[in-house]
Amino acid sequence: MRRAVTIVVTTSAVLAGGSLASQAQAATPPTPSITAPGGFVMNNGTGAVLFGKAADTRRPTGSTTKIMTAKVVLAQRGLNLDAKVTIDKAYSDYIVAKNASSARLIVGDKVTVRQLLYGLMLPSGCDAAYALADKFGTGTTRAARVKSFIGKMNDEARRMGLRNTHFDSFDGISNGANYSTPRDLTKLASSVMQNSTFRTIVKTKSTTQKVTTRTGGYRNMAWTNTNKLLSTYSGAIGVKTGSGQQAKYCLVFAATRNNKTVIGTVLAAPSETNRAADVKKLLDYGFAR
Repeated sequence: MRRAVTIVVTTSAVLAGGSLASQAQAATPPTPSITAPGGFVMNNGTGAVLFGKAADTRRPTGSTTKIMTAKVVLAQRGLNLDAKVTIDKAYSDYIVAKNASSARLIVGDKVTVRQLLYGLMLPSGCDAAYALADKFGTGTTRAARVKSFIGKMNDEARRMGLRNTHFDSFDGISNGANYSTPRDLTKLASSVMQNSTFRTIVKTKSTTQKVTTRTGGYRNMAWTNTNKLLSTYSGAIGVKTGSGQQAKYCLVFAATRNNKTVIGTVLAAPSETNRAADVKKLLDYGFAR
């Protein structure tokens, strides 16, 4: 003989359940509103998407392009970071002609690949980018080597599945076909942040590097990171600023707190102040999720 079992649900239990549900809902922070027309944030450890705004819309990227420049260099087989590169007059002429951001490299100096990467990522040196493209491209002329290097950048984008990304320059000074998206740039940064040399460089606020002069002496090159987030947001670890008339104000950013790393991108913010405010909102939101 089976006995009927009566389950009594009390009013207090229902209220308690409702209270817990309300608390769970209250714990989820509201989605932030940003001024930048494009943004994307993800949990770097899990790949979970935390925020997206026009995340797959192609936009000019400015000097955030240099993240791929660095990735291509660091992926070279048998890379010797201490190999020296002689600074050519063409690199300084390029800076003058383009009115471009510079690492202030001196013609005739011998600068290591590692130092060029610092000059690339901290002061956003387009001269350093040119030197690296010339060094690691292939061909019998400088133009051929640079074209080859940009080809490597696009090959890597395809290999990574960055379908909305294309490069026509080694530094982001575009000829009309240099673009990416917040999602693609975030994935790119997440990938290259696995490289310890890159991580060390992009979290460096400032550095002084001793380089060899044309005559065999030495000079000190002092570089400060354009990424002010490193000094204004607790836990910030990188990665790269970008700006320009078309690109507006961009930032690929990352920060770590309590063993959680949040990584993301904002593109085309209307001002440097707006960019900083947007990134802080997105990081705060990412860590609260």
